[in-house]
Amino acid sequence: QGRMWAYTVGFTILPHVGGFLGWFINRKDTPVWYEKLKKPSWCPPRKIFPVAWTVLYTGMGYASYLIWKDLGGCSSKAIVPLGLYGAQLALNWAWPAFFFGARNLKMALIDILCLDGLVIGTMCSWYRINKIATLLMVPYLGWLAMATCLTIRIWKDNPEQKPGKSE
Repeated sequence: QGRMWAYTVGFTILPHVGGFLGWFINRKDTPVWYEKLKKPSWCPPRKIFPVAWTVLYTGMGYASYLIWKDLGGCSSKAIVPLGLYGAQLALNWAWPAFFFGARNLKMALIDILCLDGLVIGTMCSWYRINKIATLLMVPYLGWLAMATCLTIRIWKDNPEQKPGKSE
């Protein structure tokens, strides 16, 4: 019983690790650069993002625990559902590195489009295993839809500056 508690906490906290590292690495000059970007009027205020991601990471982490538990741990049945989850988590963690770290809006866009597909694939693979886990991913998918639209708009409205090139 005590061991299951540790697994529950571990799975629930895991998504926060990459989110925190992404924030920590990019925290210094990101606010100044981000504020200078042209953004649509419907862009959420910067203060909303940490709150939203805390809720979303907690929900998706607990959902992954439910899938892991229902499949009996790291069994052969868990390879695809948890593999998809792990792949989408890796792309989720990579997005800030592309967007804020490298300031490569095109790569951030490619990343988030792939992420959208992997999250949908994850949810489809989870549906027959645990509907509650799948439902816990719905807010995440909704937020990603907004974040994808936002990334597209920022990418379109802020053309890359090519050093040394003149028009």
